Amino acid sequence: LLLFSFLQVFPSQDPLDRADFNAVEYINTLFPTEQSLANIDEVVNKIRLKIRRLDDNIRTVVRGQTNVGQDGRQALEEAQKAIQQLFGKIKDIKDKAEKSEQMVKEITRDIKQLDHAKRHLTTSITTLNHLHMLAGGVDSLEAMTRRRQYGEVANLLQGVVNVLEHFNKYMGIPQIRQLSERVKAAQNELGQQILADFEEAFPSQGTKRPGGPSNVLRDACLVANVLDPRIKQEIIKKFIKQHLSEYLVLFQENQDVAWLDKIDRRYAWIKRQLVDYEEKYGRMFPQEWCMTERIAVDFCHVTRTELAKIMRTRAKEIEVKLLLFAIQRTTNFEGLLAKRFSGCTLADGTVKKPEVALPSTNPFLEDETGTETDEIVIEKSDIDKPKKPKVPDNPFHGIVSKCFEPHLYVYIESQDKNLSELIDRFVADFKAQGPPKPNVDEGGAVLPSCADLFVYYKKCMVQCSQLSTGEPMIALTTIFQKYLREYAWKILSGNLPKTTSSSGGLTITSLLKEKEGSEVAKFTLEELCLICSILSTAEYCLATTQQLEEKLKEKVDASLVERINLTGEMDTFSIVISNSIQLLVQDLDAACDPALTAMSKMQWQNVEHVGDQSPYVTSVILHIKQNVPIIRDNLASTRKYFTQFCIKFANSFIPKFINHLFKCKPISMVGAEQLLLDTHSLKMVLLDLPSIGSQVVRKAPASYTKIVVKGMTRAEMILKVVMAPHEPPVVFVDNYIKLLADCSTDTFQKILDMKGLKRSEQSSMLDLFRQRLPAPPSGVENSSSLSLSAPTPEQESSRIRKLEKLIKKRL
Repeated sequence: LLLFSFLQVFPSQDPLDRADFNAVEYINTLFPTEQSLANIDEVVNKIRLKIRRLDDNIRTVVRGQTNVGQDGRQALEEAQKAIQQLFGKIKDIKDKAEKSEQMVKEITRDIKQLDHAKRHLTTSITTLNHLHMLAGGVDSLEAMTRRRQYGEVANLLQGVVNVLEHFNKYMGIPQIRQLSERVKAAQNELGQQILADFEEAFPSQGTKRPGGPSNVLRDACLVANVLDPRIKQEIIKKFIKQHLSEYLVLFQENQDVAWLDKIDRRYAWIKRQLVDYEEKYGRMFPQEWCMTERIAVDFCHVTRTELAKIMRTRAKEIEVKLLLFAIQRTTNFEGLLAKRFSGCTLADGTVKKPEVALPSTNPFLEDETGTETDEIVIEKSDIDKPKKPKVPDNPFHGIVSKCFEPHLYVYIESQDKNLSELIDRFVADFKAQGPPKPNVDEGGAVLPSCADLFVYYKKCMVQCSQLSTGEPMIALTTIFQKYLREYAWKILSGNLPKTTSSSGGLTITSLLKEKEGSEVAKFTLEELCLICSILSTAEYCLATTQQLEEKLKEKVDASLVERINLTGEMDTFSIVISNSIQLLVQDLDAACDPALTAMSKMQWQNVEHVGDQSPYVTSVILHIKQNVPIIRDNLASTRKYFTQFCIKFANSFIPKFINHLFKCKPISMVGAEQLLLDTHSLKMVLLDLPSIGSQVVRKAPASYTKIVVKGMTRAEMILKVVMAPHEPPVVFVDNYIKLLADCSTDTFQKILDMKGLKRSEQSSMLDLFRQRLPAPPSGVENSSSLSLSAPTPEQESSRIRKLEKLIKKRL
């Protein structure tokens, strides 16, 4: 192991050192030929010399290991001695460091005492200076207060208060406490004196105001900034109250100018007063007091209270136009305040700060700064255009207009009445003008009444959001929901053409002998266009209602968002869309019924040769070519609903075709081949249904193609089973299971009826069919050995290929 480890570290090229050393190979290497044996003695001598050298090396190593233990013990003793010496040196260094530290402390002890003395002395001198300043300042403050020298007092008082803060920790000393009490007494005296001066200058019951502000009062306001904030608030309160006293007299509840029709006079009065204040008293109060804004804000609070009181008293006299007039003038005034003031004094919480609206792609988001008479138009093409929301920036919104909110029921009732009249007008206009005229080139037209409805909705929503974002918005939403449903039922569903129970007046004989173009669909061209127009209108209403819901949620208060839900109305429009599609499907489906009936009545056992497609196929294709292009062109703007129409028609027509196929009995081999040709023709027409008759060929949707291929392939498989010989029965049953994968005995019974088998033969076939059903798929493969007497699959596929060639040639 030691040698192996050594070789890993120091690899050797000597063959003797290899782990897999082979002596025979090594000798053969030394003596590759017989001639090389001539120097065998020389090789042997070299090997013996190498062996002796190895023995000497091993002997030297072994002898050297005998002294290792003794040398190790000696080295350990020497290391221990060195450690003891090092420990001793460290101890000496530590002792010397302690002595040095003690020496430094003794040297600096006196210096520290001097530093402490200096610090205490400096503090004492500073405190004495502050005390001297405080004592002198208090004396000067009391003297200036008596002389009403407010200009000097303003600066001195602030300094005295600042100096007094340094003595907070010395309040236990009687002299300091006495000075503090004198300062407080001087502050109280100043406050009472300044209030008295303002009361004298602006008496509450005064007949006239003085001509202008005095310098004494201006300086007194500077002193009030330093005093208790309550002094400042009292000054502001009394001044504003005296300033608005004339307003309360002029616009008392019993005055004519107090009613809503003269609300402009209120706002004109405050504008004059603010201008008068700026001229006379603008410099008397400090700018940071924002006295102009405070006067305007208090005026708004008083006006809101007075208007609310008078509207409660004369609620029966409030009309919609009068209410909207008052609200409009009030919101304009609030907007004017927002332009003039910052709203920094609105600290009472009566007015909410507006939140920044999030970006939205809602089509209802437009410029909402217009008045109630502004025209707002919503174009259908604007539905998907993203628009930036208007960020509200009016902190004064609602400061006065909030008083109108309890009376907005008048506005809501008016909108209810107006919308009712609007819906009635839509109904009358539709009856008078009739359905929209066909416009194949531009696709189905949206009824203009729906745009008018949502234009009115937008106008109402904007107005109401300017009036209130609370409960009135919820009430307006309820009104919107009511008339959205009425529009859906009265205008849309109410004008859908009614289906009749007649079969179109076509008989089997006339259907078989009909010429191309002789059939007429149950719905006229105008009726088809009307259905498509109603479908397009319902789709537009569905999308716009969803956007209306989003916009209402943006406008209303956050706490009321959950109460806005237009899902029921959107479901109503979805029902209209579904009914419209179903009408289109039923119309085309019913038009094809006589042709399918004629197919099931034909004598298929008497068909002698395979020819062109049968007359019933021509009839079905004719109806498809008549209806589908009209529907597609009129639903050009709503392609997804045209796809739904195609899918629903395929899901309705194909099962009905298969059911009529089962009624074709009995069928000969040639008749089955003719039916297979007809089925393939119908399959190709159905696959081409979405773009039939169109100059622009589009690939049919994959979902639709899958349905057609699956359904018509089943019909083809049924005919292939009918074409297959029923002898031997086992092969026939297995082929049926393989082709149709249908375990229903009813379907198998129908296949037997189509082949025209007798009841006795059918009974044995059914028994065999039931026996073969549980068999695994491998049983189908095993039964291939029994089909020797029957046509081989290659022969059957050859016949099918001939039919396909014939179909392509005919097409």
